[in-house]
Amino acid sequence: MEFAYEERRPAALARFVESIWSARGRIDYRRERIAPTGSTVAVVVLGDPIRLVAGDGPPFVAGEGFLLGPHDRPVVNEPLGETWCFGMVTTAVGCRALFGVRPASVRGRVVDLAGVWPAAAALRRGLLEGGTLDLVAEALSPGAPSHALVRCEAAVHMLEADPLRPIAGVAAALGVSHGHLDREFTETVGLSPRIVARILRLRALLAEIDVYAPVDWPGLAAAHGWFDQSHFIRDFRRHTGVTPSAYVAAQRAAYTPEQAAPGFVPVTETSVDVKSVQDADRPGPGRCSA
Repeated sequence: MEFAYEERRPAALARFVESIWSARGRIDYRRERIAPTGSTVAVVVLGDPIRLVAGDGPPFVAGEGFLLGPHDRPVVNEPLGETWCFGMVTTAVGCRALFGVRPASVRGRVVDLAGVWPAAAALRRGLLEGGTLDLVAEALSPGAPSHALVRCEAAVHMLEADPLRPIAGVAAALGVSHGHLDREFTETVGLSPRIVARILRLRALLAEIDVYAPVDWPGLAAAHGWFDQSHFIRDFRRHTGVTPSAYVAAQRAAYTPEQAAPGFVPVTETSVDVKSVQDADRPGPGRCSA
């Protein structure tokens, strides 16, 4: 797989930007499922189009760019040729500050980037003329954070530290009611605190998995608060689109140990097709084994 990837985490934008990146090359498989992170992702496409399916939504073919709103289901990413693009991944609270878009309005959706963020057109022209990640960073100019953003940012940090912490306890620590935090958080982040907590739990779990070693699924699940295996498998499938066993098998089949990345599920010609992502949340048999 010949693929050049560069990533930066601009310190000056850390409150709003998780990372900016560039990618160019071809992958060795048809498509990939990408697990949710609680972020909004904006991508400027310079190469061949990319087809995406978010959750149960319709396919979206991005010729020049796309914005993927906050979501709690896996996204199918299918390059239709050579990938050449630049991306921006927000923090949980960064969508509106960076792009002027209410995250709730794009929840679980893929939309045209220039259609919601006019600055994307000029950024794309600059990148086609030889611009680098420096140009991407310069295009991001968030305003002053609101009180709501600061409070929701603090709530996210508390959930990152302990995803099992009761939301009512987070609200009390911030001096607001549970209902107030839930409404404010959903408006600012685009997802509810409970959903973000589940995403954070699964992100932490996936980060601990070495797909090239035996995986103690029951022990790993219990360490992250799942004591019922059927509940764990259901949440895992909702998050990744596949069972734990299929997740490990897909990464082993497509990646070397250096390439494996948490939350990515390569889909080859012989793998289950996109429809399986849409069916992934339906009840079905599964074993918690590698």
